[in-house]
Amino acid sequence: MRVALFGGSFNPPHLAHQMAALYVLETAPVDELWIIPAFRHAHGKALAPFPDRLAMCELAARALGPRARVSDVERELGDESRTLRTVRRLQERFATHAFQLVIGADLLAEVPSWYGGAELQATVPFIVVGRAGVGSAQGGGRAVVGAPGQGALALPEISSTQVRAALAAGKSVEGLVPRAVLDYIYDHTLYKASEEHA
Repeated sequence: MRVALFGGSFNPPHLAHQMAALYVLETAPVDELWIIPAFRHAHGKALAPFPDRLAMCELAARALGPRARVSDVERELGDESRTLRTVRRLQERFATHAFQLVIGADLLAEVPSWYGGAELQATVPFIVVGRAGVGSAQGGGRAVVGAPGQGALALPEISSTQVRAALAAGKSVEGLVPRAVLDYIYDHTLYKASEEHA
């Protein structure tokens, strides 16, 4: 089994996350993609409760079909999210699986500063997903998906920060968040969202 690991805060998951996941499933040599919400942010940033983010990820994954799954491995690990620790645990548990790590081109340069960054790069191949306006380095065994200059689609520039700010201000986030996720946000009054649908 070839599995792409797609981690993040997903606070909340939005359409660009969903599109990136589908893009990897349809263009990279993988059998499945596992969405992995962080249990706690590595830098202490406040997040919506883990059960809510896990549920929203499951709603977002449902639209992607049976090859997209959601893993709660980080709840099991507890504490702050550390990508290397998560990858190690999954490799131990699923010894016959071949894992790859999905990473945005905008984060690639930061990897050496991550906890165990050099070991992470040596442990698991990266699938680098290009974003509008961000170049992607190639080589080093990295598969580059959607990199600028390859005629690939550019993912929309949507951020969870932007979505949260709009919700907190009572503004509409229609078209930025999957409908099922947006319904969940309103139903559970997350991010200070109004109970009425914008």
